Amino acid sequence: MKKGTVIALLAAVILLAFIPLFLLKDAEFGGSDDAGSAVVEEVDSQYEAWASPILETILGGELPGEVESMLFCVQTGIGVGIVAFFMGRFVERKKQGKGE
Repeated sequence: MKKGTVIALLAAVILLAFIPLFLLKDAEFGGSDDAGSAVVEEVDSQYEAWASPILETILGGELPGEVESMLFCVQTGIGVGIVAFFMGRFVERKKQGKGE
């Protein structure tokens, strides 16, 4: 990939990440769980969840925010590792096919 293309893509990613923070100064950035719960409550106030998270059931309460964040980061790391592994395999396969 050309150096100019990489720089343009990095600039686009940075702009996508930071523009909302500056344009929407008083906005609340909530998660999809909160938004979904609010919609369900609005549609059917009598709704009762039919399942509960396994770890919360085992521990007898909610997970602390730090543990929840850590588990999310571990899950993300595993996913990135898998994607990077296969991307590396494809690059090496391409190099070997060209006789390099």
